[in-house]
Amino acid sequence: MNEAVQIQLPPPHPTFAEATRIWAKIGLLSFGGPAGQIALMHKELVEERRWISESRFLHALNFCMLLPGPEAQQLATYVGWLLHGTRGGIVAGMLFVLPGFFVILGLSSAYALFQQTDWLTSLFFGLKAAVLAIVIEAVIRVGRRALKTRFSLVVAALAFAALFFFDLPFPLVVLAAGLAGYIATRLQPATGEKALAAAAKQALADMPSVIDSNFPDTVSSWGRTFRILATWLVLWIAPFILIGGILGFDNVYTAIGLFFSKMAVVTFGGAYAVLAYVAQQAVETYHWLKPGEMLDGLALAETTPGPLVLVLSFVGFMAAFRAPLGLDPLLSGMLGATLATWVTFVPCFLWIFLGAPYVETLRNNRALSGALAAISAAVTGVILNLAVWFGLHVLFAGVNRFAAGPISMPLPVWQTFQLPAFFLALLAAFLLFRFKRGVVTTLAICAVAGWLIRGF
Repeated sequence: MNEAVQIQLPPPHPTFAEATRIWAKIGLLSFGGPAGQIALMHKELVEERRWISESRFLHALNFCMLLPGPEAQQLATYVGWLLHGTRGGIVAGMLFVLPGFFVILGLSSAYALFQQTDWLTSLFFGLKAAVLAIVIEAVIRVGRRALKTRFSLVVAALAFAALFFFDLPFPLVVLAAGLAGYIATRLQPATGEKALAAAAKQALADMPSVIDSNFPDTVSSWGRTFRILATWLVLWIAPFILIGGILGFDNVYTAIGLFFSKMAVVTFGGAYAVLAYVAQQAVETYHWLKPGEMLDGLALAETTPGPLVLVLSFVGFMAAFRAPLGLDPLLSGMLGATLATWVTFVPCFLWIFLGAPYVETLRNNRALSGALAAISAAVTGVILNLAVWFGLHVLFAGVNRFAAGPISMPLPVWQTFQLPAFFLALLAAFLLFRFKRGVVTTLAICAVAGWLIRGF
């Protein structure tokens, strides 16, 4: 009996140093785009460490899905803030980005000098196959928890169909789901009661977590809101003031800062949502890139840890590398990449620190329970869509887009099916599901296996 009670007790609150180590680990292992990154955080934070409960994890993810910028990095910032306040959010968000940024910086330098990226395919072949198994595991676990009613199943299915078959932006899908849930609750109060019952059942099913047992004060005020706006807006524009004071405002760095600041505000849906626009502007308007180089940059971002939007760091590097203003070209490129990364991710901290306290107060708002339940269901459809997209690109060397009327969906080139990738994904699934191996062990084994397969 005592043992059973002990199992249900929340784990001890992690120290700031312990949390920093885990955020660094997540940043180093965050392969596979948003699907893989959300899956990794779910496994590390919800299942293994119980730092945050399932319901609270989904609640935070709902909010991050509605924001511009990379939702996985913002989710890490949100959870870090819940654990250790502002400093926890800053460290979590930074460590989610920094490993991938430094890798992109090195690869961009090699690309600018040698224009070769083929060797990356062999290096990360097994790694991506392993991530596919981790993503599938997350979809199954999140789906079991979020889809408790028939209405939630319908919403999740419609969300997946809207994204996969019609290529609608997922913030629009998530907002539509929330509106549908709110309307259904108002028209049929029983729907709201079911949502509340499902949420209560979910809360009871959740294992006790660190955040639920030791939750920080999130009371917001106009003074706090003003301080956050002032602090992060100053940090956002500080590079422009520094560069303008040293070099003036008519140069490539100012253009990089202004362009990617605009992208930070409109990048709903992640890197792919703005890829075509950025490529067009970088090639035709600014002449930063040559035709086709944007896809090379995306390949670099896809095969390295961190958000896919780090492809913008590659663009900033190439832009400054080719207009060094008297500096060493590599140094100029690194400054350009750093500036692009800064103005892309600083706004993400602003959105989280500004909105998270208000979002937390909605958890117990009965009037919005139906909307939040519908959003959770839609997010499950979003994650499933990301998983399918990622799976297609892992298992097939060629993926085209089929378009007919309103339908626009990815379609694999069946002749390019990669049997080795399929077997590596199966190996990862056995390691995770059957043998209960950890993420690090699974990734390492599959990376070595993939290297051996491609190397011979």
